[in-house]
Amino acid sequence: MVSSAIARSVRLSILVGSASLLAACANTKPSVLATTEETKAVVNVLKPASVVSNAKQVVEALTLPDLLYSGLQALDADRLLTPDDDNAFDFFARALAMDSDNDIAKEGIAAIVARYLALAREAIGNGSFDSAELMIERAKLVDATVADIALVQVELANERESGDLFFTFDGAAVSAQSNQARDQLADIARRARECSAFFLITAPNDSTARWMFSVMRESVEGYRLRGNIELSAQTGVRLRLPDTITDEDTACAD
Repeated sequence: MVSSAIARSVRLSILVGSASLLAACANTKPSVLATTEETKAVVNVLKPASVVSNAKQVVEALTLPDLLYSGLQALDADRLLTPDDDNAFDFFARALAMDSDNDIAKEGIAAIVARYLALAREAIGNGSFDSAELMIERAKLVDATVADIALVQVELANERESGDLFFTFDGAAVSAQSNQARDQLADIARRARECSAFFLITAPNDSTARWMFSVMRESVEGYRLRGNIELSAQTGVRLRLPDTITDEDTACAD
């Protein structure tokens, strides 16, 4: 009987101990969950801040060779003044801030101005005078001391007063050789015949330009059109009118 009493006492102790252990675990679990949630919250807040900080450090850590290389790449891609922080002017200007006598950076700045003036001349040839004026203003923004800027401004003023006729086209319609493009080209060809005008066709590639000319030539069969073809991003036709226009030719200037 003593042994039975001892056995019951042991089982009772085990049950009490197990109940105490379960209660302790139950009380501890919320604390673990709370700690996990707090850890997640800290990670979510700190991770973006860490990324932004690293990105800024990368930008500020660019060396002179890095800036020159990036500037040349942007120049080749025609990223002259845009987008912000990824354009040729920004890279070359930062390079000059490090080394004011750096020849590559100086040549890069000059190349940006030259490119804008080339775009201005192309726009002038297409009769896109507003676009030409914008390109000139951007060239001045980069370096207003360049002498060629004034020359292009004179060219623009002269072309505005030339009285020549300019016709622009929907590039996609011309590429598709649409009836709309054919009709427009035929009208221009007849206008050239009536005004004895010299034509200038501009197109992004030679095959498109030659197709445009073939349509114009077929529209005035028996008349010899006189003109030229130039490759350009803008698709269009310019009719250069004779220096002397008689009273019968005044409609050509309309």
